[in-house]
Amino acid sequence: MADPPGCCSTCATCLLCPYSCQWITPKKKKRKGLRTTKCDCSWFFFLFCVFLFTLVWLYFAIIILNDFHNFNEFIFRQGKLWLDWSLVLLIVTAVLFSYSSVLLVLALCLQLCGQPLKLHWVHKILLILTALVVAAAFTGLGIKWAEEWKSARVSLQATGPFLHIGAVGGMTLLAWPLASFIYRTRSTGLRVFLLLVYCAAMIALYLAPLGITSPCIMEENQLPPKPALIGHRGAPMLAPENTLMSLHKAVECDVEVFETDVMVSADGVPFLMHDEDLTRTTNVQAVFPDRAALNSTAFNWTDLQQLDAGSWFLERKPFPTVQSLSPEDRNETTKQKIPSLGQALEVVKQSNISIMFDLRPENHSDYQNFVNVTLGVILQSGIPLQQVLWLPDGFREDVKQQAPGVQHVYGRKRHENEKEPVLHVNLPYQDMSSEEIREYRQDNISVNLYVVNAPWLFSVLWCSGVSSVTTNACQVLKEMKHPIWLLPSSTYFMIWIVTDCVSFLIIIWAFVLMK
Repeated sequence: MADPPGCCSTCATCLLCPYSCQWITPKKKKRKGLRTTKCDCSWFFFLFCVFLFTLVWLYFAIIILNDFHNFNEFIFRQGKLWLDWSLVLLIVTAVLFSYSSVLLVLALCLQLCGQPLKLHWVHKILLILTALVVAAAFTGLGIKWAEEWKSARVSLQATGPFLHIGAVGGMTLLAWPLASFIYRTRSTGLRVFLLLVYCAAMIALYLAPLGITSPCIMEENQLPPKPALIGHRGAPMLAPENTLMSLHKAVECDVEVFETDVMVSADGVPFLMHDEDLTRTTNVQAVFPDRAALNSTAFNWTDLQQLDAGSWFLERKPFPTVQSLSPEDRNETTKQKIPSLGQALEVVKQSNISIMFDLRPENHSDYQNFVNVTLGVILQSGIPLQQVLWLPDGFREDVKQQAPGVQHVYGRKRHENEKEPVLHVNLPYQDMSSEEIREYRQDNISVNLYVVNAPWLFSVLWCSGVSSVTTNACQVLKEMKHPIWLLPSSTYFMIWIVTDCVSFLIIIWAFVLMK
């Protein structure tokens, strides 16, 4: 097969060498074995599918970064090994996507140059392995982390308009190699089939915006107020979670609520702690090696005060922001102890913010006593009860009787026949649609969604009208003065029409030029 005009032998060799591991010489040009066979076409189709497969996984990998700290905590609880697995995920995903992308670009360039698509057997094996790895990743995501499918639905509201433009642009560029192949192939049936598939795909893309909805497609004057920020265990990207330092950093971030978790020690002192054991956020394995696996509630307050609740933050670096801590902050981190609820309430009262907490573990046999002890500390602290947001569902009626001023936050959606009005709900961001958020807002129900760290996610929820978000990244969201993007519907309609028209003209030009 001869090189077409404009494609020199050197260029063809540079393309064939990495793709087929072949060098082109004048003698080899005359060999019939260099013709692209049906088997070669099948492997090209497989390569294209693997590329799309890895592209979709790359999108998912970027989306789930918002929630990846939860995955790191889950792995630690299972194997007591701390590692920022998001780096592993991104590196592996980038390698797989880059590999399939380079091969696809080489194949398209070879087609434009009129060279055979003889994929080397090593590439065939690696492509199969790539497909298997990505398939295993999707399978694991569906089994162990199924709620991330809902995260993808939310992300499409943020990225849908831009994914449409990217998809139209990518398919438009395919017009050149497709036209080259159609004009070279002798099979009329294959020509018709490829043209029909391509035209159907382009028509579907051209009409895709009819099904794209985003809360950020609105007029500027319709934008709801910026959601309030709730510090998830304080400011865990700036200080060890559930410590007084973390609480003070959250106050500096202008949060309106400090969110935490409360447990009760063996001698009846409520304290701040999320995990049921102390191994992740303290040095309990060094101080009490024989008791390290025990539940947090098995320790008395004197024992808990012997633990270092800050040094782990510098050692394990749960967030990349740890690298940028000042020397003063690093020194303060090493001095952190497990704070009692009373100490936290004092800071909250002085800072004039609210506190929202869950009481754990819910399945404890002495849970009712935990509720009573916690209420006693709240009432003794002198904090205005309207600054206390009560999350636990257990013995809620008792709480209403003993502390009638406490604001009750429900971790569920409202029921149709509620005896008492639900004024505050606290849910994962995946569980509330934009339509539901608007309905709750119209009914004056405060909606808090967690955990929201990524600016794109915060932007979508802002446009939807959510009241507040619980976040690890208060220092990032604090600086956002506007959603990442906001488009009036008329502007988006114009972008849609212009993109489709330009794409159509380029495709026509490609087929005319290649002929």
